[in-house]
Amino acid sequence: MNFLSEDQDDMQNSFRVRWTVIPLHAPQPILACSTCAAPRPFRSSDRLRLNANGKKLDAWLIYKCTTCDNTWNRTLFERRAIRTIDPATLQALQSNDAAWARRYAFDLEGLRHKASRIEVFPESIVHKTMLEECVGEGNLEIVFSVPLPSQLRLDRLLAGELAISRSRLQMLTVAGALCFDPMRKDALRRPVSDGSVVRISVADLPDRDALTLAACGANTG
Repeated sequence: MNFLSEDQDDMQNSFRVRWTVIPLHAPQPILACSTCAAPRPFRSSDRLRLNANGKKLDAWLIYKCTTCDNTWNRTLFERRAIRTIDPATLQALQSNDAAWARRYAFDLEGLRHKASRIEVFPESIVHKTMLEECVGEGNLEIVFSVPLPSQLRLDRLLAGELAISRSRLQMLTVAGALCFDPMRKDALRRPVSDGSVVRISVADLPDRDALTLAACGANTG
């Protein structure tokens, strides 16, 4: 795809792209492992355990010690009346739905109620999709899709994918060339969130072509 043409020196195209950010590793609670006799990280096995007691259910997400595979059952709920459980949730539990379990494993806030120490991982993969191209003022808009909660800071994500320094990102923000939706003073230091948007005015930047190509996922080499 030809993103940039030689006759667009005066009027730069504007681009709108979607970055889908997929974290690679779920948070791991640090728990006392009875086998190792020491605190160890426990990783989600993405497997569920369900126990019926009359018309009530208990459910757990099974974790394993990263050193010895000793198990820890993270309680999802106890003695819950079957009729109060959402049908889709009940189906996922009964079928041991690994995708459903994986989404639950990324519930960091819920996990904090179970463990005082948690190891988080910012490593993610990014898929880029062009949404719209139009003649405009040389603006670049990045819409973020984050299907699972990510711990990757926005400044680290932008710096890595656009191949620029985090200090330059801060300079662009101060100059008003980089803005956010929702607007927060500390947006660059926060983890990237689903539905958030970054807008960059690239028209007057000397490396505008490289930034646009990088944002759109084109091969700059």
